[in-house]
Amino acid sequence: MTFKDLNLIEPIQSALVNLGYSVPTPIQQQAIPIILEGKDILGCAQTGTGKTAAFSIPIIQQLVNRKAEKDAVAYQAGRKNRRDIKALILTPTRELAAQIGDSFTSYGRNTTLKHTVVYGGVSQRPQTNAILKGVDILIATPGRLLDLMGQGFIKLNSIEFLVLDEADRMLDMGFITDIERVIERIPVKKQTLLFSATMPDEILGLAQSLLHNPERVQVTPVSSTVDTVTQSMYLVDRDDKPHLLVDLLDSNDIETALVFTRTKHGAERLVKTLISRGINSDAIHGNKSQNARQKSLNDFKRRKTRVLVATDIASRGIDINQISHVINYDLPEDPETYVHRIGRTGRAGFEGIAFSFCDKSEIGLLKSIQRLIKTEIPIEKESIFLSQECLDRIERIKLSSRPPRGSKNQEEGKSEEAPQRSRARSDRFFEKRRDERSKSSKSGNRKRGDFWKKGRKKSA
Repeated sequence: MTFKDLNLIEPIQSALVNLGYSVPTPIQQQAIPIILEGKDILGCAQTGTGKTAAFSIPIIQQLVNRKAEKDAVAYQAGRKNRRDIKALILTPTRELAAQIGDSFTSYGRNTTLKHTVVYGGVSQRPQTNAILKGVDILIATPGRLLDLMGQGFIKLNSIEFLVLDEADRMLDMGFITDIERVIERIPVKKQTLLFSATMPDEILGLAQSLLHNPERVQVTPVSSTVDTVTQSMYLVDRDDKPHLLVDLLDSNDIETALVFTRTKHGAERLVKTLISRGINSDAIHGNKSQNARQKSLNDFKRRKTRVLVATDIASRGIDINQISHVINYDLPEDPETYVHRIGRTGRAGFEGIAFSFCDKSEIGLLKSIQRLIKTEIPIEKESIFLSQECLDRIERIKLSSRPPRGSKNQEEGKSEEAPQRSRARSDRFFEKRRDERSKSSKSGNRKRGDFWKKGRKKSA
């Protein structure tokens, strides 16, 4: 299938050709026709699968078609149509909002639609100026959106499309109350599109309250890793982590690297270490201003910066196709975050490599990650920084979790034989009790309450 098979209008087709896109990704193949039919969608897809285009392209097409019809009616009536906000896209982070805005710019460049992006951390004046001039599409983070609504700059009474992107991330960040306040101000009749990288019960509950007979689109199993990413695990003492990272980066094979740390201060310390070793690097985290974060991202995109050290606030907000390596300097405490982190590489058909460092305090996190992704990540045993203590611990864990040799509870007989043996023992036990009761009742010696007296004597 190509984009030509999706019945897209010529302005969008031309934009896709200019961008070099010809074949839609699986989620685009499934979601675009459904959205064009006007149906609600519950979409589950990992980062890097092209879900932004999956909702932005059909929204642009429907708005263009509806605008043409309304303009024609207004022209005949001798009046000019007012430009109200017709589509609202809610996102959890400033970086993701900016990147979705870039996508609408790219796909809608040959149309007359206007859009703007609003988020906190920067002056609101440029944002309010754009809104006052009139926009068709608004991309926003919940906090700044509610702020501008409260000031009277934004009215949502004309919304026809509502998109919740990275819905699970918004719930994790505590935006559920803000989302509910926004939804109260939006018309009931609208098309709602909910996209999430994972699908916990909270998201399913939110979807049930928001969506009307939604079509479910799921192109990748929940919490699975991308096939185009090669994963490796380095067992290392904590003090050796900086030396291991420098050793890996000294290799010319690593063109660009996105390095994840657990804390903001850890990211800053690591950048200082790398710069002192002559490695061009920068950090992005929540303590930086929005302008500084955007500059760091742009320098990384343009290859001015070779290594970008990030905290998890950026793990779903960085949309760069050709990152050659992702390095988990610290393993994440949430196993699903591992999936989102390594999803920053191996995108848009490119191959990617993910290195992870694990010290002895993180072995439990490693087990949780491997349990989630149902894959044992290969250990780099030839590394000069290999921690023998970590390796021994992991080997002991493997031995302790392995069933004894010759055990009948191994997989072959576990599913059928074990329950059958258990039922047989249970049947024999109750049959014996029935026989005892029968003998006791026939003898006529047992009186009411004898059983409990006997029990009290035993316990005493």
